[in-house]
Amino acid sequence: MADNQYKKYPKGTSYRARMQRKKNHIDSRIQEANIDKGIIVLLTGNGKGKSSSSLGMVCRALGYNMQVGIAKFLKGMQDTGEDAFLAKQPNVQTAFMKTGFTWDTQDKEYDTAMAVETWSKAQGYLKDKSIDLVVLDELTYMISYKYLDEQMILDALNNRPKNQHVVITGRAASKSLIDIADTVSEVKDIKHAFRANIKAQKGVDL
Repeated sequence: MADNQYKKYPKGTSYRARMQRKKNHIDSRIQEANIDKGIIVLLTGNGKGKSSSSLGMVCRALGYNMQVGIAKFLKGMQDTGEDAFLAKQPNVQTAFMKTGFTWDTQDKEYDTAMAVETWSKAQGYLKDKSIDLVVLDELTYMISYKYLDEQMILDALNNRPKNQHVVITGRAASKSLIDIADTVSEVKDIKHAFRANIKAQKGVDL
């Protein structure tokens, strides 16, 4: 019952009593959560919003004057609103995989070389104690396409500074990434405007 927020209370139980029980439960869980460490957040699934969610966490980090490193795989240097905004933030370093979408180049050897180049910068972030949050955007594809060695990535994640947080995004996350992550969220695709021939919109998609 501990985590069942939909428990049915006896008929006649007052709203205040129900909320007090919920508050007591939440307060006790907060008190039990006494471990302070860097965590790995994995955002996967076929739905829209994984990268946007990771950038929401970047905004949170910047609100605390934290240092952020972002490595963007697959998408390349797109002309997006968030890139324009983050370029003005002194606490943010960003590395882009120059090839962009793999179906544009259709050259696996070149794509692999660009993935390795971008990973070398990401690996630098993961070794830097001054960087509080690292975002590895679309990293899951680099593993599933076999552009990067998965064990190399896992080793870098395991050996990063103790209090450094990492956010990984991308579809079809591997079991190893799921296992190493502290928090895993799957974004489900129910409906997307693009399938109705609505082009990508500034401020929403770009």
